[in-house]
Amino acid sequence: MRRQAAYGIAYITPGMLIFLVFCIAPIFMTLFYSFTAYNLAQPPDWIALENYVKVFNNTQLRKALVNTVIYVIITVPIQTILAMLVANFLAEYLNNRYGRFLRSVIFIPNLASYVAAASVWEVILASKGGLLNEILGIFGIGPVNWLGDPSTALICVSLVAVWKSVGYFTIIFYAGIMNVDVSVREAALIDGATPRQRFWHITVPLLKPITYLNVTLGIIWSFQAFDIVYKLTGGGPFGATSTVAYIIYAYAFQDHRIGYASAVAVLLLVVILIIHFVQQRFFEGKED
Repeated sequence: MRRQAAYGIAYITPGMLIFLVFCIAPIFMTLFYSFTAYNLAQPPDWIALENYVKVFNNTQLRKALVNTVIYVIITVPIQTILAMLVANFLAEYLNNRYGRFLRSVIFIPNLASYVAAASVWEVILASKGGLLNEILGIFGIGPVNWLGDPSTALICVSLVAVWKSVGYFTIIFYAGIMNVDVSVREAALIDGATPRQRFWHITVPLLKPITYLNVTLGIIWSFQAFDIVYKLTGGGPFGATSTVAYIIYAYAFQDHRIGYASAVAVLLLVVILIIHFVQQRFFEGKED
C-alpha cells in the first residue's frame, strides 16, 4: 500500500507543481502587487489600498465593465441556446455519418485561435472591400463600417465570439443528449410525443447540469475576453469595445502600471466569483 501511495504521489507531483507555479502562485503575486506601485523598472512600493481607491473612481474602467457585461449578455445566451438547438437537431435527425461530418464542421472554428478567427472576420467585416459589405452592395446597401462604428462594433465582436465557440458547446450538449437514458426517449415516442415536446419536456430538463456547465464556462470566458477585442478593434472605436481584460492589458503592458492593473484583475476575479455564486444559487433554486 505504501509503495502504491508513493507511486501515486510521484505521478501527481509534476502536475501539482505546474499547477502551483503557473496557476496558484500568480494569483497571490497579483494580489500582492495590487497593493503596490510597480512599473517593472523599479521595486514594488507598498501603497496599501490606493490602487483600489483609484479603481473605483475610474470612469474608463466603468465603461469597460459595462462593455464586458453587454458582451456577456450577448454571447452567453446566444451561444448556449444555439448550441442546444443544433445539438438537439443533430441527435434527433442526423444521428448518422452525415451528422458526424456536420459536428466536425461545426467544431472547426473552435480549433482555431481567437487571433486567427479574428483575422478572418477582420477581412469579412472590413469597411472597404470587406466580403459582407460586398454582398450587401449587391442589394444596394452600405457600405457599413462594422468595426469602426461604436453602435455596431461591440455587437460584431460578440457575434464573432459566438461563431468561434458555439461548436464547442454544441459538442458538450450533444454528448449530454446522447447520454440520456434510451428508455426515456423510447417511452416518449410510444406516447406519441412530438420532437418539440420531447425537446421541452425531456431534453431541456435533463440537460440542466450540462446547461449549468456551459453557462458557467461561457460567463467566465466572456469576462476574460481579450484577444478577439485586441485583434478586431483594439478596444476602439472610442473605447466602445474595451473590456475589463483589455483594460488590464493596457494598464500593465502599455502604461506599465503593474500594481494598478493587478488591482483591476483582483476585482475582476471577485466579480466572476460573485456571479458564479449567484448563478449556482439560481440553478439550485430551479432544481428545487
